[in-house]
Amino acid sequence: MSDNQNLLAEQRRALILDEVRRRGGVRVNELTRRLGVSDMTVRRDLDALARQGLVAKVHGGAVPVSEPSTHEPGFEAKSVLEPGAKDGIARAAAELVRPGAAVALSGGTTTYALARRLLDVPDLTVVTNSVRVADVFHEARPAAGDARRAPVVVLTGGVRTPSDALVGPVADRAIRSLHFDLLFLGVHGLSVEAGLSTPNLAEAETNQCLIRSARRVVVVADHTKWGTVGLSSFGTLAEVDTWVTDGGMSGEVRAEAAEHVPGLVVANGPGA
Repeated sequence: MSDNQNLLAEQRRALILDEVRRRGGVRVNELTRRLGVSDMTVRRDLDALARQGLVAKVHGGAVPVSEPSTHEPGFEAKSVLEPGAKDGIARAAAELVRPGAAVALSGGTTTYALARRLLDVPDLTVVTNSVRVADVFHEARPAAGDARRAPVVVLTGGVRTPSDALVGPVADRAIRSLHFDLLFLGVHGLSVEAGLSTPNLAEAETNQCLIRSARRVVVVADHTKWGTVGLSSFGTLAEVDTWVTDGGMSGEVRAEAAEHVPGLVVANGPGA
């Protein structure tokens, strides 16, 4: 390889690293379009950056490593993390919902996956502070003449976070006036010491309101969230009735989690 080619590779990797840090994650197909190179070239660049400890490779892309507790990745960045696990979790969580229920879905990529699984459950009332979740139901509205009844969707309003959740006083007031049978809650992290946590202070307040308005709290989060701690705690493990997760935990970790969340549900893999 010539010196010029070496320089070009270094320039590409610098651009990729900047994108990862600025956006909180990147997809391989996005980088191939932006840089005008092949998938194989991008994957080699990501391998090189991962060997240097600058990024962590995930399915379909890469994310930053060793982020501080205040770091809040965007929705697109989080969507590349554990996609198969999220699909399995969404399928298992959807089985907890009965026709005619009033359910709340917080912001997050796992609750977004769950929303798509709830489209076939009749007569739902859905409360959400997630723009993405609301869009799932809006885009799936029955066509004129279709006998199916569209779910009633209540979008709380509020200030939009990087993960497309609506938070703050407006959202909090709307949520406090409502009562729902089930809350499906996405989290940044959960641990014995810190409970449920998020990097976003305003989101923590809004999540507290969601928990208080729910008869039953179901956390939907993959195994990588166990032991992760964000800046602000908003609930204890004792407030969680059920945690729906994937099978990526070791037996030891699963036993520890089950001690603190008796309603532990481990989903099968995607498509199972």
